[in-house]
Amino acid sequence: MTAMTPVPDLFREAVAALQAVRPRPEIRLETMRAPQRLAPWSYALSCEVSGPADVEASGRLVLLHDPEGQEGWDGVMRLVMYVRAELDRELATDPFLPAVGWSWLTDALEASGASWKALGGTVTETSSARFGDISGPARTDDLELRASWTPTDAALGPHGLAFCQVMASVVGLPPVGVTLFEQRQSS
Repeated sequence: MTAMTPVPDLFREAVAALQAVRPRPEIRLETMRAPQRLAPWSYALSCEVSGPADVEASGRLVLLHDPEGQEGWDGVMRLVMYVRAELDRELATDPFLPAVGWSWLTDALEASGASWKALGGTVTETSSARFGDISGPARTDDLELRASWTPTDAALGPHGLAFCQVMASVVGLPPVGVTLFEQRQSS
């Protein structure tokens, strides 16, 4: 789009809805540079969150808007989510982890009251082993969740809250209002 092209009202409304999302205190959302070539209009949020046992995750939520629509979108807006978290070895070997990871997203979308269609994505588990003079742990296990869906309107607040809930689930944060008690190890 040229500098003279006015920002579409639908896009402006959708961005305002995402900017109004107020996540729980453990979740840090920030505006970031959005991809420029995927759609005429785009907006992006980055997210960092820490959970119990020092589990950390990072993610992005990108809003794409093309007034003409694009093949596969089934609409004129698309939300694209990427989440990455390092896992402990025990969780990384759970054969149900991909299905559980996907349910974090679908459950969060449903619980938030978001309205969507054309949802698709992947859950990827990776294990890396370090050798030689590379610093860091000898082995790391990661989970990546990539998904995209078409919101049915510009009321994206519930979608933003669902994204935050996925981030909370990935790092193992308890539901809001629930306190975790530390377990003491016997000596």
